[in-house]
Amino acid sequence: MTITLKPTASETTIQNNGSDIFTIDSTGLTMASGKLLASTGPAFSAYASADQTLSSGTWTKVAIDTELFDTNSNYDTSNYRFTPTIAGYYQVNTILRSQGATFTLRAVGIYKNNIKYSSLSVSRESSSSAVGLAGSNLIYMNGSTDYLEMFGILSFSSGTARFDYDNAADTSYFSAFLARAA
Repeated sequence: MTITLKPTASETTIQNNGSDIFTIDSTGLTMASGKLLASTGPAFSAYASADQTLSSGTWTKVAIDTELFDTNSNYDTSNYRFTPTIAGYYQVNTILRSQGATFTLRAVGIYKNNIKYSSLSVSRESSSSAVGLAGSNLIYMNGSTDYLEMFGILSFSSGTARFDYDNAADTSYFSAFLARAA
């Protein structure tokens, strides 16, 4: 067995008897088969910086408009959308804070490519208190055209309901990171 290290300006390849075993570059560790094993892939965390008033009983995209971080510039603060550029499985996390009416239903969900993918947390408690619903899911993304958005629904009979912003620590959040490349 002869192990050879072949460094270049942008990557290093490890070989055994002249055959590539794996390559290390800015995206991570890639096996000779093309399978990306370790990654510095996309990750972001963002939050809503203002109240968002909405109608009862309608799934509404949450205006998550302020980034805490975005490692690969894959989160769009204008369209409130995450479009990763590496194919793989993404851990997605949400917190939706709401108040302002007496609710009969509150829910937070993830839409993939403008279609509801999953409802992550649902509350049918009749309450006018501020409530934060949290949820998470592991979602496959193709790394080119797939995108994710956070949606919420509030059902109420009277009052003005809103996705609530109190301060940066007490608001609605949306985050995701590459858990495993495809």
